[in-house]
Amino acid sequence: MPEVGVNLGIDRLGFVGFGEAAFHLAKGLREAGVKRTIAFDIHLHTSGLGEKIQDRAKETRTELVEFSAAVAAGADVIISAVTADQAADAAQQTAPYLTSRHIYADLNSVSPRTKQKVADTISRSGGRFVEIAVMGPIPPNLHKTPMLIGGATAPEFQEMFAPYGMRMDVVSTDQIGRAAAVKMFRSVIYKGLEALIFECVLGANQYGADDRVFASLAESFPGIDWKKLADYMVGRVVVHGERRAREMDEVARTLEELGIEPMMAAATARRMDWAADLGLRETFGGEFPKTYQEVLEAISTKA
Repeated sequence: MPEVGVNLGIDRLGFVGFGEAAFHLAKGLREAGVKRTIAFDIHLHTSGLGEKIQDRAKETRTELVEFSAAVAAGADVIISAVTADQAADAAQQTAPYLTSRHIYADLNSVSPRTKQKVADTISRSGGRFVEIAVMGPIPPNLHKTPMLIGGATAPEFQEMFAPYGMRMDVVSTDQIGRAAAVKMFRSVIYKGLEALIFECVLGANQYGADDRVFASLAESFPGIDWKKLADYMVGRVVVHGERRAREMDEVARTLEELGIEPMMAAATARRMDWAADLGLRETFGGEFPKTYQEVLEAISTKA
């Protein structure tokens, strides 16, 4: 095991799951100097998704393998980047092939207790675990997106990736779940605000009241350009609504685990799902609309 503070470089970096997050991380890290990336994705041969995974692998010069065992055999550092509902299963499938030389980092948007469950799975195999909470959209910042990390191995992990420009802040070395908790409870506000603004303009626009609403909000919350914020946040719901809904499901799960009824988190997930069910992402070709008015016009054509 390399000593903390000694940069030996990362010769081989593995990914379990090679969706959007892993693709952009691999892209940035390869450009920054990581020598080899290897990935396993259960959808490698799924029609539609498989072709996209293969295209992403080609662009990032990532070797695709058929089994998670091959990732463990080919890389000492493994990042799990699957959907939230698959995080625990991905760890279970990979754990039998891990040893003390492996670092398994989970960056999935899951509850603190799920992070702890994954950590236990990895630790029982002899592997070393790091939890990652991604605190912003990975594109366009790629691997330089701010992240919070935790676990006994977190300082070593931070040291390994610092030369490549990764922005990681160690929030805990003695408790798994704190980084995830920061992300989960931040999402109550951040994604809740997205849902609130979307619902606000859906109604206000029909009365031509949006400008007045924004002006009134600006008086109560000076310094915020509410029109600009609405354009940005509604656009994010359009493109990432389904993923954000699943993240809010995890927020709700986190609150339920604490005995707190997730009234607001559940409502936010419903609004995100509603937007996703309209097919707005396909309407805009996966690109961010420039204004919320464009989104409202697109919705009106589906009514």
